Amino acid sequence: MSPPLLQVEHLTMRFGGLTAISDLSFQAARGEITAIIGPNGAGKTTLFNCLTGFYRPSVGRLELAHEDRRRFQLERMPDFRIARDARVLRTFQNIRLFPGMTVLENLMVAQHLGLTRASGYAVAGLLKLPVYRHAEARAVDRARYWLDKMGLVAAGDLPAGSLPYGSQRRLEIARALCAGPVLLCLDEPAAGLNPRESDELSGLLLDIRREHGLSLLLIEHDMSVVMQISDHVVVLDHGASICQGPPERVRSDPAVISAYLGMPEDEAAAIAGGGR
Repeated sequence: MSPPLLQVEHLTMRFGGLTAISDLSFQAARGEITAIIGPNGAGKTTLFNCLTGFYRPSVGRLELAHEDRRRFQLERMPDFRIARDARVLRTFQNIRLFPGMTVLENLMVAQHLGLTRASGYAVAGLLKLPVYRHAEARAVDRARYWLDKMGLVAAGDLPAGSLPYGSQRRLEIARALCAGPVLLCLDEPAAGLNPRESDELSGLLLDIRREHGLSLLLIEHDMSVVMQISDHVVVLDHGASICQGPPERVRSDPAVISAYLGMPEDEAAAIAGGGR
């Protein structure tokens, strides 16, 4: 059995006297979709911020294992190295595109590191040497590939800020994919989408996972999306894990029902029992 892609052990994140995450441990398998769910304030975005280097955890270990057996201790790395070396990329709950740039330019920006290296840190780029021209052509091809997958080819020359909200969501995911993630962290990708758009997003994420073997870590409040696409679900409440497992087990767990509905667990157990 291959080792997990991501192993989180005893993660704790404190802000002064507030504990946002408390002794959290879980694993994310390679090539699977792992969902992190829970009520508002449960610590989900704090977890993402620890994984991607925005926060340095107070306690705990965050290990990412590449297929070539390289291992990365994310809790010890600055954010730029987590993205560049460990190749953990993320999207945000609030869309963070470059609205004045075109759709295609947004995807080219995501590949700036490879283009900078190919340019010899500006020299080859200024002289338009073959090594840079080839790298630029590959970057354009990659950008156009993901535009096609996201259904955005026709919008390639439009300002990103002019796109409808749902298209901006897909563009932000495409931009992260252009950077070649090993683990893609999606922070509420279905937020603000209508039911049809949410269904389309679910199908798109499943296609990406199937065709590219990509591993996804997902924060999402839309339970129809979570239950439709997740292989494994981790439920947080007040920073602690209250349930982990496949979607069908999580949705009938009394502790989960209690956390979401704000009722005593014995009442939630009666509801869970009635749903079986």
